[in-house]
Amino acid sequence: MRDYEEVTAFLGEWGRFQRLVFFLLSASIIPNGFNGLSIVFLAGTPEHRCVVPGGANLSAEWLNASIPLELRGGQAVPSRCRRYRLAALTNLSALGLRPGSDVELESLEQEPCRDGWEYSRDVYRSTIVTEWNLVCDNDWKGPLSTSLFFVGVLLGSFISGQLSDKFGRKKVLFATLAMQTVFSFIQVFSTSWEMFSVLFLLVGMGQISNYVAAFVLGTEILGKSIRVLFCTLGVCIFYAFGYMLLPLFAYFIRDWRMLLLALTLPGLLCIPLWWVIPESPRWLISQGRFQEAEDIIRKAAKTNGITAPDVILHPSDLQDLDSQKQQTYTILDLVRTRNILTITVMSVIIWMIISVGYFGLSLDTPNLHGDVYVNCFLSAVIEVPAYIISWLLLRNLPRRYSMAAALFLGGCVLLFIQLVPSHIRALSILLVMLGKFGITSAFSIVYVYTAELYPTVVRNMGVGASSMASRLGSILSPYFVYLGAYDRFLPYILMGSLTVLSGILTLFLPESYGMPLPDTIDQMLLVKGLEYRPASRNKRDSKEEEENPEIFKSTAF
Repeated sequence: MRDYEEVTAFLGEWGRFQRLVFFLLSASIIPNGFNGLSIVFLAGTPEHRCVVPGGANLSAEWLNASIPLELRGGQAVPSRCRRYRLAALTNLSALGLRPGSDVELESLEQEPCRDGWEYSRDVYRSTIVTEWNLVCDNDWKGPLSTSLFFVGVLLGSFISGQLSDKFGRKKVLFATLAMQTVFSFIQVFSTSWEMFSVLFLLVGMGQISNYVAAFVLGTEILGKSIRVLFCTLGVCIFYAFGYMLLPLFAYFIRDWRMLLLALTLPGLLCIPLWWVIPESPRWLISQGRFQEAEDIIRKAAKTNGITAPDVILHPSDLQDLDSQKQQTYTILDLVRTRNILTITVMSVIIWMIISVGYFGLSLDTPNLHGDVYVNCFLSAVIEVPAYIISWLLLRNLPRRYSMAAALFLGGCVLLFIQLVPSHIRALSILLVMLGKFGITSAFSIVYVYTAELYPTVVRNMGVGASSMASRLGSILSPYFVYLGAYDRFLPYILMGSLTVLSGILTLFLPESYGMPLPDTIDQMLLVKGLEYRPASRNKRDSKEEEENPEIFKSTAF
């Protein structure tokens, strides 16, 4: 019995058909790059202070002194959330007393901003923060909007795999692209923060679902060698390109509604792809729809200028692993033995910490010194070399030391930021970008590493559990950034410490580079055990098994 790879070998690896699928599926990821982190600008918080009503009977001196000073970043600046009690200032102004000389300002009673806030328009013309006054007592609502988006991502992760297994990769890809575009468009007309946030959750569900569907569709259509490139570079780098476009859009469009509209409209460009991107022949075969699968393969052969054989597919000639009587495994098998339990717990912790670091640093760019648009662009650009380096590391060096080195780099430079003198701002930004580089590299490596640690029988569940922990980390990440309001260095200290901890944990994981992939839990125990030394013949086989499609199919879920 021949498998699918054998049946379609005549198509070649990198013909016109494969190039078309590679680049179009990668291009469909671009909107995810600028939509996923658009909240950086949509919820940007400009400088603000309490409004003093124009009808207040205050002299010019008392008007200028109506806002108390507070220490922020080592400097005395006007308070963002307090003002001196207006009734008292009116009486003092009427008596002709002068602030500072006749009256000690520190002794005056203060009150919250009862008449609203006035916002600086130097950076943003409008954001959801300025529209719905998400500052001071309501400043928790901004991070909550971001967390709700990631809750949507978590929910989408649950359902996307099941939907694409039932209805097909292509249908789910385009349905969820439509979902992301439509709900993002409705978001433009939000009339309240609550409406915006609920719609943002739905956008998050659509975004991760089309990402997963595109990922799976690419891994199932492309050949083994190109599949590795698609999973590690194609998808990731096109996501980074989309991320780079975000600050460019935001720089020229400073109003949040118009910016969101501009970020939504490119989704319409994906409509023509429906007639170009095919359904997965693998999925069609798994559903018994052999004729449709054969039609797609023949069309691919024609596109590549290759003459297809007279008979390509025959039901009796294909492996159907699902029809074979196999043992059923459940999520409980991830904790069945001490060794697999240890790997599962460590993987969950590492994935969660990496996700907190990646999204925490991405969301923190508005709080860095300098221009927010330039900082966001640098944060996106640094991902490209990070993905390339991680791809090279995966090809040539041990997983454990590569990932630990990336995590130690990311964590240590974040811890060093607090030691940088305040006047050397460029060095602080450089260290943040180095931290982002290290954490992004580790994020790219951990997908493949985790998939190699688990045996085939529970690989999908193992990577799925780790990925779920990653979603929980992304939900928590806005609140790490939020802590910066109390101490500017606290987010970096926490993220840096946790990242170093995850690097230490990585060193205790078994090494999978140069090892055959385990198929059963018993084989996994041998790989994990220090006494196990695989036979030398397996060293050569492992080169081929490193690029086993099973890994990349499973990482998508």
